[in-house]
Amino acid sequence: MADTVLKESDPNIKVTFNFQGSSTLVDQMKEGAPADVFASADQKNMTKASDAKLVDAPKPFASNVLTLIVPKGNPGKITGLDSSLDGKKLVVCAQGVPCGNATKQLAEKLGVTLNPVSEEQKVTDVRAKVESGEADAGLVYATDAKAAGDKVETIEVARANEVVNSYPIALTVSTKNKEAAQKFIDAVLSDKGQAVLKKYGFSAPTAADKG
Repeated sequence: MADTVLKESDPNIKVTFNFQGSSTLVDQMKEGAPADVFASADQKNMTKASDAKLVDAPKPFASNVLTLIVPKGNPGKITGLDSSLDGKKLVVCAQGVPCGNATKQLAEKLGVTLNPVSEEQKVTDVRAKVESGEADAGLVYATDAKAAGDKVETIEVARANEVVNSYPIALTVSTKNKEAAQKFIDAVLSDKGQAVLKKYGFSAPTAADKG
């Protein structure tokens, strides 16, 4: 996405991605894994990175909300985060992972107790289990639901828009490619970069995130 926009301004910059969960990425950086830019799927893990002095001056670049997905045809007859999940296989993200933290907040807002059969370290793993039919339902980001295409059906969850995950991005303190890394961040924050993110289902940063 952003690398495509970046290549338009500087085709010589090569971008290598690591799509592990945000909490895992923070742990990897703490252990010395090389990185030039850190983009987190929530503010909590960016704060961890900032507190550990791993990043500098994070800025919000997108936001996301949760939605419920079911396999195509909805064989489990799921209607939402309600009694239709009784006896069904629900998959969510584990706490500590951004989507897991958001899941906990949403469940608390709705006053429901979720009983998942598994808790995953990556939202893409939740999506994969629903796509394959291994799970009857899964809580994922709106962007994951969109990425799954016609492999799944989406069921809107009440008050989901009240739990908004902000996505911040920052240069790492240890970067050895500061100029190129800054160009990447600039590409993400540019109008073209934001248009690409919107295409994939992301929302713009909220006014509160921007300060």
